[in-house]
Order: sequence, then structure tokens, then C-alpha cells
Amino acid sequence: QVQLVESGGGLVQAVGSLRLSCAASGRTFSTYTMGWFRQAPGKEREFVAAISWSGGRTQYGDSVKGRFTISRDNGKKTVYLLMNSLKFEDTAVYYCAAREGAVLVHFGIEYDYWGQGTQVTVSS
Repeated sequence: QVQLVESGGGLVQAVGSLRLSCAASGRTFSTYTMGWFRQAPGKEREFVAAISWSGGRTQYGDSVKGRFTISRDNGKKTVYLLMNSLKFEDTAVYYCAAREGAVLVHFGIEYDYWGQGTQVTVSS
């Protein structure tokens, strides 16, 4: 069982930066693939990024490639999402997710555990 708590969301101006954190509980955090998703009002949930258990492999959604960076610190049981060059369309609730398995996937249904989400609002 893994519990996830996101933090770091807030209001930021366009072209600014923000770093989200996701703190996990449980002894096996280092064996989980971690992902970030987001959902804007009236839109479907969108894959943002994923990272392997070791941090050696990452995957990004097309809309954030080159701007966002996912990383993890297994010692702190935390995964991060550094968001640079933010755009108005990045406004959404951002969710952290964990899955048991080594394959990086971008389908939310493949993830086993979810956080409550943190709101990111980008002003234009």
C-alpha cells in the first residue's frame, strides 16, 4: 500500500517556474514506477511524465517535453516535477501516481495509487 501527497502547487505567471513534490509512504517506494498526470476543467486526464524506479528512464507527454522534468529521490520517498516556461494551458490539477511494474506507461488506468492532487494556475 502506498499513500501519496502532492504539494507545491499555486499561482504562477506565464513563463515562470514551479516545482511540485509528491511524498510517498510505504516501504517499497523505490520499486514503484511513478507518474504525474493533470486534469483541467472540462478536459480529460492527461499524462504528463513518468519515471522508472531507479530514475534512469523517463517519459513525457508531448505538450510538456522540453519544459518539464521529472525526478525522484528514493531516500526521501519523493518524486518531483519541475515545470519551466509555464503556459496558461498548463493550468490544471496535478496528480501524482504510482504503479507496481517497471514499464513506463502513460495510461492512468495502469497506475495503482493516486494522490489527492494539487492545483496549478498559470496567469497569462
